[in-house]
Amino acid sequence: MSGDLKDILSSLSQDIDQETLLQYLQNKLPEAKKHEVEKILLENEFAEDALEGLSKFGDKQEINSMVDQLNKDLRKKLEKKKEFRNKLRLKEQPWIYIVAIIILMLIIIAYILVRSKLLNS
Repeated sequence: MSGDLKDILSSLSQDIDQETLLQYLQNKLPEAKKHEVEKILLENEFAEDALEGLSKFGDKQEINSMVDQLNKDLRKKLEKKKEFRNKLRLKEQPWIYIVAIIILMLIIIAYILVRSKLLNS
């Protein structure tokens, strides 16, 4: 099976390794090991639901194509979000900083001039 499927299965449960889950899906485990896996899955409701959904696929190659499609969709959505964030972010333009500094300096100079005129009067 592909590495993507193994990655997905690894997040189901920390108590069961990836290969054991794959063998469980393919009914290649001995009965004692099956019962042990089922006992662990009963403790983790999310893992049980995910494994139940995966087991409904008749063809295991169908799982691989589904994982590939989900990964493509996820990448597209993440790329759109990234582009949107980049549009919202202010582009660094050095002239904005220069103009802001010049305006602040003019305000300070004007304040000093007005203050000195008032003190001289």
